[in-house]
Amino acid sequence: MRRGSHEHPPNRFESIHQEPDWEHLAWDQEYRRAAEHGRVEFLPDVSRSVVSTNDSPDIPFRYSLNPYRGCQHGCAYCYARPTHEFLGFSAGLDFETKILVKHDAPERFRQWLSRRTEAADVIALSGVTDPYQPCERRFRITRACLEVALEARQPIAIVTKNALVLRDLNLIRSMACQRLIHVLISLTTLDRKLARALEPATSTPEARLRAIGELREAGVPVGVMTAPILPGLTDRELPNLLREAAAAGAQTAGYQLVRLPLSVEPIFLKWLDRNYPEARSRVEKRLRAVRSGRLNDHRFGHRMRGQGTLAESIRSLFQLFAREHELDQPLPELDVSQFRPPSTNGQQWLF
Repeated sequence: MRRGSHEHPPNRFESIHQEPDWEHLAWDQEYRRAAEHGRVEFLPDVSRSVVSTNDSPDIPFRYSLNPYRGCQHGCAYCYARPTHEFLGFSAGLDFETKILVKHDAPERFRQWLSRRTEAADVIALSGVTDPYQPCERRFRITRACLEVALEARQPIAIVTKNALVLRDLNLIRSMACQRLIHVLISLTTLDRKLARALEPATSTPEARLRAIGELREAGVPVGVMTAPILPGLTDRELPNLLREAAAAGAQTAGYQLVRLPLSVEPIFLKWLDRNYPEARSRVEKRLRAVRSGRLNDHRFGHRMRGQGTLAESIRSLFQLFAREHELDQPLPELDVSQFRPPSTNGQQWLF
């Protein structure tokens, strides 16, 4: 399988860093290829809580639920990569191959909701790594969390790059009928070759557009996130992305500029060197143009949208075509008034 990163960049919390010495294995190319791609390991995550609270003014939700840490999708630009360093892993290959699984997330979610007397606003599923990454086919944790949310009438907002979301269409449709769910499909590019290199284990652009269409046909409020936008690589696709998403059935659209915090920066630049060396100079120059001369800007109010002439040009382009394709309005508001604490003794609500 292709990977977004082939490296193990230094962990900023560790004093010792190991570098592989491939010179002594020059004769064993099969072993080297296997080591560079990594075998996926699923490790138990025993976190005592699965719902996180967010206070960032740049993020439109207060609560998020993350069934997994690490992500098999392997997106080269993923801003969540540095979170793996807190676990003693690398933000590179480890992030894609050492996946922590919260097996008891549905029960912990149930317990968290049972202690509440009213709905926790809207809970994002998920705010960090993708809840429908490939291992969800096996573990079905996201589905079980949706079942708990439906029982409790807890509103949920899903963001995913994977058409696997359609597996749970029966639950999502039921929640949509009660105004309890939104789904946003992330769409970075329509170029299948670029998508496969940039986001190796995600659904193809065509599959994501089909997912938008099937969700809309089922009556589910659905939008598209053209995120992240990579200046010099994908920004020119904005008009076509919005047109195709609208044609598929999307009702709203949003965007974010790529973020390269901490170890994500060298991982992404090395990805460019491997896959699009001819574009490296152009992309880096434009990233600096929207980040005040830097490759990343962590400041609230700037990190998602950037600043400067180029950032304003991207914003204007997005707004123009979102308006043209009637994607400039928010999805219908979700209903938090129906919430009822779920049972914790196995007895579910009858009505």
